[in-house]
Amino acid sequence: MTTTTTTTAQLTGERADLVETLRLHRGFLRRTVAGLTDEQAAARSTVSELCPGGLIKHVTQVERRWMRFAVGGAEAMESEPVDWAGQFRMQEGESLEGLLADYARVAATTDELVGTLDLDATHPLPQAPWFEPGASWSVRRVLLHLVAETSQHAGHADILRESIDGAKTMG
Repeated sequence: MTTTTTTTAQLTGERADLVETLRLHRGFLRRTVAGLTDEQAAARSTVSELCPGGLIKHVTQVERRWMRFAVGGAEAMESEPVDWAGQFRMQEGESLEGLLADYARVAATTDELVGTLDLDATHPLPQAPWFEPGASWSVRRVLLHLVAETSQHAGHADILRESIDGAKTMG
């Protein structure tokens, strides 16, 4: 993805609101995993397949893919294969620190793109059973989806964290 020299500090209005809201929810997610060891981050602490590190990995991949979509549509979004099951688990050799660093890089790219993309530009969604056939999304809707996705998974991570060591991010 191409980035520009525009900084989010220069953003105003709706663009600034979108970035600030996304940053807030990213922060909740990062705070939830703070202080976990790699073993704890990889642990499944509930009956689900989810683990805290896997949620970081998933949200990173989701944000990266959706921003590819925002820039170049469905073809760009689908330009790299997705390991649908593996994206929710930490694999051998992955560390929480590495996953968080990748998340920070993706977030910085997204924040920069918000300053340059036309929020009203639309692209047809890729064909998938979870999308309405023939529907299109604007860049604005993609960003709102990223806020929802990030906040939903921050809540999931909070439950997992509490199951691991009793720590609570909120409350």
